[in-house]
Amino acid sequence: MEKQEREKAAAVNEELKRLLLRHLEQPAIRPTAIAGLTLVRREAANSSERCFEKPLASILVQGNKNTVIGTHAFSIAAKQCLVSGVDMPSTSYVVDPTPEKPFLALFFYLDRQLITDLAMEMEQDLPPSGEDSLGVAVADAEPDLLEGAVRLVKLLDKPEQIPMRAPMIMRELHYLLLAGPQGGILRRLHTLGTQNNQIVRAISLLRRNVTAAVRMDDLARRVNMSVSSLHRHFKTVTGLSPLQYHKQLRLYEARRLMLTQQENATGAALAVGYESPTQFNREYKRMFGEPPHRDISRRHAQ
Repeated sequence: MEKQEREKAAAVNEELKRLLLRHLEQPAIRPTAIAGLTLVRREAANSSERCFEKPLASILVQGNKNTVIGTHAFSIAAKQCLVSGVDMPSTSYVVDPTPEKPFLALFFYLDRQLITDLAMEMEQDLPPSGEDSLGVAVADAEPDLLEGAVRLVKLLDKPEQIPMRAPMIMRELHYLLLAGPQGGILRRLHTLGTQNNQIVRAISLLRRNVTAAVRMDDLARRVNMSVSSLHRHFKTVTGLSPLQYHKQLRLYEARRLMLTQQENATGAALAVGYESPTQFNREYKRMFGEPPHRDISRRHAQ
């Protein structure tokens, strides 16, 4: 990014910081009246967050964050944007926030159909999307992307305009992501007929059938790939094998059931397809660091 562009990005980011501080007077992860947009303020040090997120774009406005997505680690700084083009397990750690200088970020979920439609419309104007790669990337947020985020957050002060203007700004933000440094990843994942798009379809099947045992030959057949090709490309895109991905998906879904629907550990284990509660407890502790009951009790107490 050239010096003039960096200076412009810094100025726009300062405006975005002022907006977030005004909307987030206290630490919070706050979904907004704009569908898919969430604002984040953190002040607590030495805390981490684990989740299984849908595809999203996250703009870091102030502070630093270390994130492990799948099996890949990323360090993200202010004025950078993380784009995750597929549903992925992630663990995030905010670096040294304070009440005087809190961590600030926003993220919005990506619309798969909108990306596919835009990629088709923009095909003649875009460079080749390149080879297969991980479905996640971090890059400096370009000034246009930051300005779009500013306009989106400003809409929160004009709720009557949200139904009409928010979809237009969201469409523009998706366009800018596709045209920017992370666009190749999104195009590979959402262009029909590509191997990466077949992996997106495989992930969708796994998510819709979380309780069913994975049969690799059946999954490969349903996305028109060989078993070896499916395994290779799946690991390239997610950093995990299909079986590893499915196991984590089950554990996160069980955790969601215990947190939001008051299921006990045995009920949650059975609901996501485990036949042995003992195996479930062992794998849950390995994933989240604590047995189910202790983990859920701690999270409810937060």
